Amino acid sequence: MLKFQFIKFSSFFPSKPSFFPLSISTTIKLKSQMASYSSYSSSSSKLLFRQLFEKESSTYTYLLADASHAEKPALLIDPVDRTVDRDLSLIQELGLKLVYALNTHVHADHVTGTGLIKSKVPDVKSVISKASGATADIYVEQGDKIRFGNLYIEVRATPGHTLGCLTYVTGDGPDQPQPRMAFTGDTLLIRGCGRTDFQGGSSENLYKSVHSQIFTLPKDTLLYPAHDYKGFSVSTVGEEIQYNPRLTKDEETFKNIMGNLNLSYPKMIDVAVPANMVCGIQSKTG
Repeated sequence: MLKFQFIKFSSFFPSKPSFFPLSISTTIKLKSQMASYSSYSSSSSKLLFRQLFEKESSTYTYLLADASHAEKPALLIDPVDRTVDRDLSLIQELGLKLVYALNTHVHADHVTGTGLIKSKVPDVKSVISKASGATADIYVEQGDKIRFGNLYIEVRATPGHTLGCLTYVTGDGPDQPQPRMAFTGDTLLIRGCGRTDFQGGSSENLYKSVHSQIFTLPKDTLLYPAHDYKGFSVSTVGEEIQYNPRLTKDEETFKNIMGNLNLSYPKMIDVAVPANMVCGIQSKTG
């Protein structure tokens, strides 16, 4: 069974490190004006993984590929229109073949990059929840599996933030990367969760989704949200079960918290939602 090892740089390196030891799996984050870049790797892992950041909407995009497969098939989760060129350039540099562009839900704070990606790489298939009502090449629902090479992503329906929210979870088994990884969209954030006051949202449904579909995963499962506004990049199921300030509460307390957030109207919603219902710009290309 493969294991990822995470080490705090401050505790390992001297004040001015001159090298990265080759024998240790590390987490690297490079921040620039345009993007944050993070990768987790293991010398024997089949999975190539990159975490990418779009600063305007604080959105994470995730790149996963089967590096051991001859064609190196890859997928993107929650691409953003502003950073499509960056993502496609990285995919080309790494010698990958992009097969799927997935959305966790119909986003209200940015325009998805899936339509633009399809205009540049026509063989790519867009994927979204059947319950979302949005346009895509492939519609998925609870229990479906999205295969890329010898790896797969399991689909879990996690409505609540919107009616069509999904969580994508890496496969289970000795031939799949361990620990497992869950891409939770806006359903579960690090020490928080998505709002539930628009797009068919429901506090009751979100609470049940998290507790039945995410908190039931192994406690070492790595959690990767669609957004973060406080500088975090990853959590675990165990951490959120213990420390999430909303979802550690009972259901009635949670619903009361969500009903009294008094959040402002999302500034991009009137642009983003109509565009994302048709895969970004897919409606303009046929």
